[in-house]
Amino acid sequence: MSTPQAAQSSGAALYARLLGHVQRYWPIAVLVVLAMVIDAACMGLFAQSIKPMLDDLFVARDPQTIFWMPIVIVAIFLVRSVAVYVTDYGTAYIGRGVVQQLRQQVFDQYLRLPTSFFASEPSGHQIARITYTAEQVAQASTDSVKIAVVDGLSVVFYVMVMLNSSVRLTLALLVMVPLVGALVVYVGRRYRRIGHRIQASMGTVSGVVEETVAANREVKVYGGQSFESARFNSVSEQTRALGVKVAATNGLSSSLIQLIAAISLALIIFFATQPAMLHSLSPGAFTALIMAMGGILPSLKRLTTVQANLQRGLAAAEEIFALIDRAPEVDDGTHEVERACGDLELRDVGVTYPGAGAPALRAVSFACTRGTVTALVGRSGSGKSTLANLIPRFLEADSGSILLDGKSLHEYTLDSLRRQIAWVGQGITLFDTTIARNIAYGALAQASEAEVIAAAEAANAMEFIAQLPLGIHSRVGEGGSQLSGGQRQRIAIARALLKNAPILILDEATSALDTGSERLIQDALQRLMHDRTTLVIAHRLSTIEHADRIVVLDRGSVVEQGTHQQLLARGGHYAALHRLQFRDDTAVALGTD
Repeated sequence: MSTPQAAQSSGAALYARLLGHVQRYWPIAVLVVLAMVIDAACMGLFAQSIKPMLDDLFVARDPQTIFWMPIVIVAIFLVRSVAVYVTDYGTAYIGRGVVQQLRQQVFDQYLRLPTSFFASEPSGHQIARITYTAEQVAQASTDSVKIAVVDGLSVVFYVMVMLNSSVRLTLALLVMVPLVGALVVYVGRRYRRIGHRIQASMGTVSGVVEETVAANREVKVYGGQSFESARFNSVSEQTRALGVKVAATNGLSSSLIQLIAAISLALIIFFATQPAMLHSLSPGAFTALIMAMGGILPSLKRLTTVQANLQRGLAAAEEIFALIDRAPEVDDGTHEVERACGDLELRDVGVTYPGAGAPALRAVSFACTRGTVTALVGRSGSGKSTLANLIPRFLEADSGSILLDGKSLHEYTLDSLRRQIAWVGQGITLFDTTIARNIAYGALAQASEAEVIAAAEAANAMEFIAQLPLGIHSRVGEGGSQLSGGQRQRIAIARALLKNAPILILDEATSALDTGSERLIQDALQRLMHDRTTLVIAHRLSTIEHADRIVVLDRGSVVEQGTHQQLLARGGHYAALHRLQFRDDTAVALGTD
């Protein structure tokens, strides 16, 4: 359990790091702080002007005071108006800049983190960290500073006015300082605890919304509306309850501050009406004292309630900095290569997922010679996709080694290694832009339109692209929502073909194609696989009958290797899978629609 001193130290370190993001705005920050000082000083000066206003204006009726007092009052508030504008605009400018910086840092960190991170955390939390959590940081970095500085200085200036009016009465009020201090500490700690829980609850809310929106068809078909509504109500209720706790803490602190201020005011009146004070305290001095005390009240209220924003912002900053400080993908290789030959070899590779009871891969060994096609087959869960994820180092092996052209994958820089690989996975990812930009994505953006069209034709995608109003310049919608599953898959294949990498990984790349399109794609892939090392993961064995090598996996181990004919003749695992699939295909063919 952390001690209060440790918590305070942690909060101070967080805030110091947060203010480091303000350094680039230091000229504006200096101007803003100066404006804050002027703002607070003007209110103190106005409170101080009450004494001559009453004593010289209404009691003594001094002509000079009568002439100058209206001008002084207008001048004070004119200067304060300029200071308030500079403060509000400056803090907003700096705050928006800090939020933009943090959002960019979080997003860039997402691009550097290993794949395992995204599998371990709900995507709703990842989105909320950029949309909601980063926004809360603005409260701590600027808005809270504004209240703390302006109201803190206002209290100082008001106390100076009170001391100038009556030192004895002001000192009598010092007994209230410990009460206010204890209240501020209690409220701060409570807000910090609640703040962490609010960050988590908002991430859960975002996750539920994202899941339900993405699975809207399944929700409707399977009658999940009531369940999803109840699930959202549950997580939303948690957020509401936390918000009520914040409001209750705000209300409690405000009420206690008012009570403390009322006791202070009662003490002022009690001591001021004592015979010893009546002869030494003028009406103007007493009124200035009361006005300064009245000015301190709202400032103290804001200083205690600002703890909510401050602690919520610090909790948000803590979460963001924890993400930014996470170790990115390990990239300690030094070898760079423009184009690899494509010889792959796995030596006793083993992988065990965290928390898993059994290894996903056990001592897997086989070689993929350049220009050959290696197919990975096996029952679901046998380790095929795990193995494919090891090649671009989306996953890291726990034991053994993987060699590319005789060098360990860890000797290559990640950029250099991944330049050698084209990938088409089971889950097709398209971006909400044009077909052309989806094919010529990222490092392929410099490809000519002719090259993009050639890749689309090779993937049999121009068949439907040509029918679209804008051709390859037609937008695909979010996630490719304007296209069918087979069309999306062909665009992904075109992207892989355009990259023309020496290593091609096809993870069920033809699963969403109809029979006619699949034949055309297989023909195109057969032509383009020349001089390219291809790793194919397939459940439909008919698509890999002509592979140079078929590796059969079962429970993470290689149980058979060979060609299609060799494995059938052996009568082992592959033959059993082939018979089972052939029987199922025959049953489907003989069935009626």
